[in-house]
Amino acid sequence: MIKNAVYAQSGGVTSVINASAYGVIKKCFSCGEIGKVYVGLNGINGIIGDDLADMDCEEPYEIDLLKTTPASAFGSCRRKLSESHEDEFKKIFEVFSKYNIGYFFYNGGNDSMDTANKIYNYSKKIGFDLSVIGIPKTIDNDLYGTDHSPGYGSSAKYLATAILEASLDVKSMSADSTKVFILETMGRHAGWLAASASLARVNANYGPHIVLIPEVPFNREKFITKVDNTVRRTGYCSIVVAEGLNDDKGNLVAHFGATDSFGNKQLGGVGSTISSIISEELKLKVHTAVPDYLQRSGGHLSCYTDVNEAVLVGSMAVHYALQGKNGYMVSINRISDEPYYVTYDLVDLSEVANNTKTIPNEFITDDGMDVTTEFIKYAKPLIEGEYYPPILNGTPRYAKLRLIR
Repeated sequence: MIKNAVYAQSGGVTSVINASAYGVIKKCFSCGEIGKVYVGLNGINGIIGDDLADMDCEEPYEIDLLKTTPASAFGSCRRKLSESHEDEFKKIFEVFSKYNIGYFFYNGGNDSMDTANKIYNYSKKIGFDLSVIGIPKTIDNDLYGTDHSPGYGSSAKYLATAILEASLDVKSMSADSTKVFILETMGRHAGWLAASASLARVNANYGPHIVLIPEVPFNREKFITKVDNTVRRTGYCSIVVAEGLNDDKGNLVAHFGATDSFGNKQLGGVGSTISSIISEELKLKVHTAVPDYLQRSGGHLSCYTDVNEAVLVGSMAVHYALQGKNGYMVSINRISDEPYYVTYDLVDLSEVANNTKTIPNEFITDDGMDVTTEFIKYAKPLIEGEYYPPILNGTPRYAKLRLIR
């Protein structure tokens, strides 16, 4: 009997995660080997709660609009599955059995691949015929086993544009007003996002002048010296700092204290902390900005490379599942930088789950407060090209799905 598929999204969203959903849905529709396509609403929660939407009920035009619709069209979650709570797994597989599911596609980052791996292992334990394929997604670019992750390129483009324009702003006002501008980016354990802001310098170096990342312990004295020297040299200083910045004892420079189900602390506030240090030590006027959700859901700045690769990892997940592959995540392998060329492969879910890919030393300058030309060479192809959403009445027209249960 022909089997059905279920897809779900998990973790923090991106501007291109729905492009991966589009890739999955369109490939399932066209392959002729999969029956119905369901989507779990709000991630694994929708599967546990038997809350699925039937993609046959959606208008084709709205499905096409998923390619340029940011955030999660189906709802996401941060739910952690525990092997000690077997009742959760029983509910999941009751739903799989009820809807004749033979293919499970889970779209997310490190923690999401942990969920996918646990479902894969449980299917083997009970002898349930199921193909589990993970689909990479994260703006943080810290997903293990892939050269980069869909979502990173568009967020990098957003942040590089934001710091470029903000640097020009502070430069304009620096004669007798603001001397320092700080942009606080996401990035819990790895500084890929903060580093990407350095792409603002590819055409002209207006900033950022300093990039602070979790991979390098924050040194207050060296930092203040560099800020002071930069202001004396250029008249202003533009800074990017990752929210997960640590001190020399491995403690977060700033956080709010609350934690999620995976034990991750809610981060934020490091920009203000750095600002206070500069004001205290150098008596300079400082402005701080926190783009927060804006940097991950900026669909108006999604880049061509990112959208296309997001679609392809979705369609390749279906392709590999139909080949009988099971227990893997789709990975992107870079073949060359110039011309930029990648291929698609598989990596074991067990290798990806809960691992973190940090910035390698060759991408970090000797003083630990900037990135090298090797990083620029790596990141530049990922932000190239534009993939604008359709504009209606002056604003983007994003997908409007029925989500019929």
